[in-house]
Amino acid sequence: MRTGFFWDESCFWHSGGNYASTFPVGGLVQPMVNGGLPESPESKRRFKNLMDMTGLSKELAMRGATPATREDLLRVHPASYLDAFKEMSDAGGGEIGLRCPFGPGGYDIAAMSAGLAKAALEAVLKGELKNAYSLSRPPGHHCLSETPMGFCLLANIPVAIEAALAGGLAKRVAVIDWDVHHGNGTEAIYYDRSDVLTISIHQENNFPPETSGFKDRGSGAGEGCNLNIPLPPGAGHASYLEVMEAIVIPQVRAFQPEVIVIACGYDATSIDPLARMMATADTFRQMTRQVMALADDVCEGRLMMTHEGGYSEVYVPFCGHAVMQEMSGSDIEAADPMEPQNLIRQPGLPHQTFVSGEIALMRDALGL
Repeated sequence: MRTGFFWDESCFWHSGGNYASTFPVGGLVQPMVNGGLPESPESKRRFKNLMDMTGLSKELAMRGATPATREDLLRVHPASYLDAFKEMSDAGGGEIGLRCPFGPGGYDIAAMSAGLAKAALEAVLKGELKNAYSLSRPPGHHCLSETPMGFCLLANIPVAIEAALAGGLAKRVAVIDWDVHHGNGTEAIYYDRSDVLTISIHQENNFPPETSGFKDRGSGAGEGCNLNIPLPPGAGHASYLEVMEAIVIPQVRAFQPEVIVIACGYDATSIDPLARMMATADTFRQMTRQVMALADDVCEGRLMMTHEGGYSEVYVPFCGHAVMQEMSGSDIEAADPMEPQNLIRQPGLPHQTFVSGEIALMRDALGL
């Protein structure tokens, strides 16, 4: 079986409106030449283009999808939100929620983004593909059931999961979110449920700053099925691999899911404009290797990744290429142009020792 890559041109046409980074233009916020939201199409388009240039795309099962239906979306989002979103979209777009601007047709593009995730997960669970990647845009992990935020208009991963559960394709799902920002939307949707394990590794107090605490472990039936792993800024390559081995992998193994879903953001890199975590393309390659081995161990290799954040238009493509090379077992490599600088910029021994101590405290608190 091959590795699937799900994408649609319309996702590159999602418009973020008149912004200068994360600030709406106006007052003393001056428009930028070639400006806009950091969540631009270029990092995703260049990711796919890089695979086309190296020839990796030819080794993948390149697929499209149909948009998520209203029935799909209603499993996660109330009709009141969907109706307000659709009405604004049909009227030419606007801004809905916190930092969620969109242009004409934004509703349909967001439904396609969720549809790609749904199709990728379904193909993996049906055994049609070895594993799969969904190049979803707009992203989804910040979107609450009733409230969009942080560039996320629909909860792509929950939409995909709920369709799979409703279709009888799975009963237990684990979500690992390594986007640098807290996956608060996915957390909230599953906070009181025991059939979906949600784990978020993120930069402490970045976005949203009021969520993401380690002590937030779920409630009711979901007690113990949510885990936040906040890391200090500048944690670096080694810390990500350490936290995967020490905390994430044991937690997922204990949960015994039927499929693992990754909220795959690339904004923990050394040059991302919205975070400071010093991860590298090799960090994502090795984390992918870790979760593939984990999936082989607990769920017959069933693994699906959905694209989330990552705002360096130059570097995200190399991180994504590394992930797809690892997922597919290809020999085609895109050499990391940042590797020499990344090696120099990794945290020194005092900082690394401090972060390892924080990881050890969390591990001990979990009884691992």
